[in-house]
Amino acid sequence: MQSLWMLCATFLFAIMGVCVKLASDLYLTSEIVMFRGLIGVLFMLALVRIRGGTLRTRFAREHLWRGTVGVVALWCWFYSFSTLPLALAVTLNYTSPIWLAMILFAIGWQRGKSHLEWGFAVAIATSFGGVALLLQPSVHANQWVGSLFALGSGMLSALAYLQVRRLGLMGEPEYRVVFYFSLIGLCAGLFGTLIITGSPATLLHPHSGRGIALLLGLGISATIAQVAMTRAYRLGNALVTANLQYSGIVFSSLWGILLWGDMLGLNSWLGIAVILISGISATYYNARNARNAALIAVTETVTNGPKTSNETINPRSA
Repeated sequence: MQSLWMLCATFLFAIMGVCVKLASDLYLTSEIVMFRGLIGVLFMLALVRIRGGTLRTRFAREHLWRGTVGVVALWCWFYSFSTLPLALAVTLNYTSPIWLAMILFAIGWQRGKSHLEWGFAVAIATSFGGVALLLQPSVHANQWVGSLFALGSGMLSALAYLQVRRLGLMGEPEYRVVFYFSLIGLCAGLFGTLIITGSPATLLHPHSGRGIALLLGLGISATIAQVAMTRAYRLGNALVTANLQYSGIVFSSLWGILLWGDMLGLNSWLGIAVILISGISATYYNARNARNAALIAVTETVTNGPKTSNETINPRSA
């Protein structure tokens, strides 16, 4: 189920990417961030009202950290699109699963648990190789600044994903995590637009029907994708979820073929195959580990008997 949630998220993020690419001809990057946040806030408020939830939280600091890091990562990624070829910007941003594996290993080493799940690590590295085959990026001398922004976006995204998982494990529902992220994105986009344009009047410029449709499309797809991604990180192994993120580049490539007539060569199709096989392998590896852990637990129970708590009350003393 975790895999399906993440695949749904990557598919919707690919739709969001298409809308952002088309909307960038009509709006500033800060405006796109702002409207994405606005639509996300309104969408989640409606969802909360329908489901009878609450936005009250005991983890304001954690939400602020997740939202700030996530919005900065988003802004860096959008900036890299304006200075780099699409292939290079996407490839560098998709280093986030590798950063995630490195961060988890560093945390484990610091805690004296230096064990790294090498099966997942190999799957992530293989998937990144598939992305490189698919996009075939190259870096020129005048692209280093943009490349650093894209690489920084990947690293910050990894930190944001870890915080998403942490909030899920702390009991925060998906709608609350996505709401506060959207709210911070709305505030950051509004502030950035005012700084760039220098006048609040520019926020009221007329919109075309095409522009409104693109903003609604990117806002709704991004919000639902955030909910699905948050649930995937809460339910499953963080490295498996991160590896499945690479499927997004496959969906983006297919959209490129359908909408812009992009032609893929043999290396690109080979890259798609590597990404898909790697994702399936990581999912299988995780399922096998789960089955083995369950089998060991059952064996220990049969051999040693069920474990009893120290707090169990002695019936004779009651």
